[in-house]
Amino acid sequence: MCQLGSSGKGCRDSRKDNWYAQNGYGTEALKLFQQMQIAGMKPNMKTFASVLPACANLAAFEQGREIHEEIIKSGFQCDVVVENALIDMYAKCGNIEKARELFDKMHRRDVISWTAMITGYAMHGSGKEALKLFQDMKKDGIMPNHVTLVSVLSACCHAGLVDEGLQCFNYLREHHGIVPTMEHYSCIVDLLGRAGRLDEAQDFINRMTLQPDSAMWSCLLGACRVHHNIELGESVAEHLFELNPRDAAPYVILSNMYATAGRWADFLKVRKSMKERTVKKMPGCSWIEIDKQMHVFLVGEDSHVQSQNAQQDS
Repeated sequence: MCQLGSSGKGCRDSRKDNWYAQNGYGTEALKLFQQMQIAGMKPNMKTFASVLPACANLAAFEQGREIHEEIIKSGFQCDVVVENALIDMYAKCGNIEKARELFDKMHRRDVISWTAMITGYAMHGSGKEALKLFQDMKKDGIMPNHVTLVSVLSACCHAGLVDEGLQCFNYLREHHGIVPTMEHYSCIVDLLGRAGRLDEAQDFINRMTLQPDSAMWSCLLGACRVHHNIELGESVAEHLFELNPRDAAPYVILSNMYATAGRWADFLKVRKSMKERTVKKMPGCSWIEIDKQMHVFLVGEDSHVQSQNAQQDS
């Protein structure tokens, strides 16, 4: 996976870098990549394809851009796996134009290439562009997969394209034999919920062949909050309490709905229930990239060396 001496240590480091990136340890993956560079190890195609997702997930744009420059110098810029990772990285780091530029320059595109670009448009709220690209994908003879469907439905969700999303869901299921997963069903519930079509969303859940999970009920509860439907929100929250009684989110959302409606007795009842069940809300988290280093801050936590300075400046 990399070019070095006979010890094979660099190859082990490259595999470790891949493991870190794939399992959500993006910061560790980037640190290990930097250590490989300092040690004089020359990364190859698999190394680049492993570290780029870490940049994407952390939105580490500057590091991703520098890695892209190294890829060009190394001659791996025409490898489809690396190209797909670059498209994903630029899209997730906010530069959708650069992602599309790379996509348009590709000599060969596979289903991952198309899906990565559609996902990028979905993340940026460009639903119509995502749908147009999906149509181009079908014309190009590329068979969409279940990830493509998630991306298309997500794009429709963020752009409010309800009917188009439902049409894509039915089309891929009926014409391409894609068996809907829980993630697809959740997208439809989110799609209907965002549009305020809460009764349809509930009916859709009731007609599902799969047992709804907490993520799906959470989508519907969030829609109930946005559209001020307390009656349905209470019913949905009960499902969530049963599925995961230690999760603070439904308690907080339901209590906030009561507070907004001025139902303070119900608000206090929910908060009391949280206390009795020792349910605690997880602290918020934010991160920022400074000088190629990722810094993570937790609400109410002051162990970071810059925490005191940040609090004084605020």
